[in-house]
Amino acid sequence: MHGNDTPTANLRELELDEAAAEQGRKARDYLLEQIGAAGGWLSFERFMDLALYAPLVGYYSGGAQKFGVGGDFTTAPEISSLFGACVAVQCEEIFGRLNAASILEIGAGSGRLAADVLGRLESLRKLPEHYWILEISADLRDRQREYLARHRPHLLERVHWLDRPPEEPFDGVILANEVLDALPVARFRWHADAVEELGVVQSDGHFAWRERPAGAAMAENCRRLSRAGGGWDDGYVSECCPRLAAWTWAVTRSLRNGAALWFDYGLPRAQYYLPERHDGTLRCHFRHRAHGDPFLWVGLQDITAWVDFTLLAEASRECGFQLAGFTTQAHFLAGTGIDREMQFIAANDAHQVARLANQARQLLLPGEMGESFKAMAWLRGMDEPLRGFEFNDLRHTL
Repeated sequence: MHGNDTPTANLRELELDEAAAEQGRKARDYLLEQIGAAGGWLSFERFMDLALYAPLVGYYSGGAQKFGVGGDFTTAPEISSLFGACVAVQCEEIFGRLNAASILEIGAGSGRLAADVLGRLESLRKLPEHYWILEISADLRDRQREYLARHRPHLLERVHWLDRPPEEPFDGVILANEVLDALPVARFRWHADAVEELGVVQSDGHFAWRERPAGAAMAENCRRLSRAGGGWDDGYVSECCPRLAAWTWAVTRSLRNGAALWFDYGLPRAQYYLPERHDGTLRCHFRHRAHGDPFLWVGLQDITAWVDFTLLAEASRECGFQLAGFTTQAHFLAGTGIDREMQFIAANDAHQVARLANQARQLLLPGEMGESFKAMAWLRGMDEPLRGFEFNDLRHTL
């Protein structure tokens, strides 16, 4: 997810069109009502949940474009079809160990990753029986269906949209690209003798932070995180994701044999909670500008936090999987043959090779997405190594 850090004051000066302004007013009014209904204080976790996913007013429920040049941020599939091609190569390897296989993609964005994966698997003669898309946003479903109808019309009959994970067991692959960073997080402030949970109140019709004593579970979790990070100064602020374990169990429980592949930006716990990261990782994205104010354009901006990959690794065991790999996006793409995929897509077209090479740099370079974005694999019913995780095994850092 790319966006340049922008001073909040500059963002306030941006002009909104009438539809966006009205959408923002509706979201603000709805959230102020929810704060009142909660007794005047709403946990940030609940605030983020509603700001992103509330029907009709949440960011992912609204009609504005979110991905790509005309949206708020750019993801790896939007940068280049090379990303989807490499994911497809990894899926092909997994499919080769199964009798029949399907794909469940969680939160399919614009639909481009689905189109690229299906297109490359077709050329590899390893198409899945089904390509399910778990998508709760009706607006995004429409956009995904339109994109696939335009780019993979002959494969559209394989694609099915779901409101919830499949009930029946299936074999295959679960894909989630930049989904975990949008799971609602709780915010906390650390003191030597106490832990505070940060919530949201209304002040003269605007949103404001307000602390209260953290519950026993959050306080104990914060003590554990502080030890992992090496100890914190008084006033240290960060976030945690209480629902990650339950959410991953819900979306992966129907996978009988196969792999879950997670792609997102984040860090192992010891690096995530370093003392110098004293303001946490909360980031908002609006018109390709990144900033740290979740109250600025409520309903119109994405709100994210980096992923604690140690927590995700712990969830793999709780969900009954084997943690099979953890590496950077750059090493995953190298392991799945991004150089070969470039030649396949370009088909000896020199101009296409140059264009793809530029895109590959954005996906691979440490200063772009190559290092901050990570890949993790969970396996169930198989224990063979996966090519995308052979070049640089970082599981020891978790």
